[in-house]
Amino acid sequence: MALISTPFTAATTAAEVVAGHDLSGVRVVVTGASSGLGAETARALASAGAEVTLAVRDRTAGEAVAATIAGAAIRPLDLADRASVRRFTDDWTGPLHLLVANAGLVTGGLARTPEGWELQFATNHLGHFALARGLRDALADGAADRGEARIVAVSSTAHMRAGVDFDDPHFERRDYDPQIAYARSKTANSLFAVGATHRWAAEGIFANAANPGGVATGLQRHFTQAQKQSLAAAEAAGIFTYKTVAQGAATSVVAAVAPQFARTGGHYLDDGQEAYPVPDDADLADHPHGVKAWALDAALADRLWTLSAELTS
Repeated sequence: MALISTPFTAATTAAEVVAGHDLSGVRVVVTGASSGLGAETARALASAGAEVTLAVRDRTAGEAVAATIAGAAIRPLDLADRASVRRFTDDWTGPLHLLVANAGLVTGGLARTPEGWELQFATNHLGHFALARGLRDALADGAADRGEARIVAVSSTAHMRAGVDFDDPHFERRDYDPQIAYARSKTANSLFAVGATHRWAAEGIFANAANPGGVATGLQRHFTQAQKQSLAAAEAAGIFTYKTVAQGAATSVVAAVAPQFARTGGHYLDDGQEAYPVPDDADLADHPHGVKAWALDAALADRLWTLSAELTS
């Protein structure tokens, strides 16, 4: 089957993707919208008329972003806090047409939630999983309203480093490596898009994963020296070229609004296109783009869904 293509490239900005779209009446939630990619994504969607809600952990930072976006609303959300996620979903009223699961966390060392969950997996995947499930009825109403509802799960090239470890998802028995933990969570983001589409497409809800590429944001503030050196070496080797924040947000916006991705899901986007598949044993240095099979495998997506539902229910 041919991969889905668009007119956009790695150099395209979020504003250029959304140009010409009329999103009046489209209700949007963007997580992690208090800075970086989330703020830029929210800003681009609002510029086309969308009614954007900034779901943020840092309310002060969120208010500063909201001041630059006409009509933006702010709601508190801590994805690592099950009660916070539940409050957000319980308080939501009316349809939801687009959920951009953008928030992400990188740790320099092992950290856990009160439940004992590894913090990166808990925040980047489990929190978004619970959020989407809690908003499912609103998304279904949005789909009934406009013909479809979309979910964008922000993943990363880092997914190529590791698949989900179902035997030890929280590093209870293995030595902790923050880069591997992050990679697992980003693979989980992609598998969520596969699983959500499989379960919810009949209701008009479709989810896709988006890789923003290499972007310097606040996400790197907790990198260890080893992580920084690894990133610098990858850039020097040509594995990726840094993008601006506006360019990094573009692929999320493609997944959110591009007609090429209307009523279809379970795809992984890179540089504005559906990514080409690469083998699971491929070296990242040889494949700076693309998507590994372990991030799109339907059986693994089902297994992750079952695990995630058990943990968050």
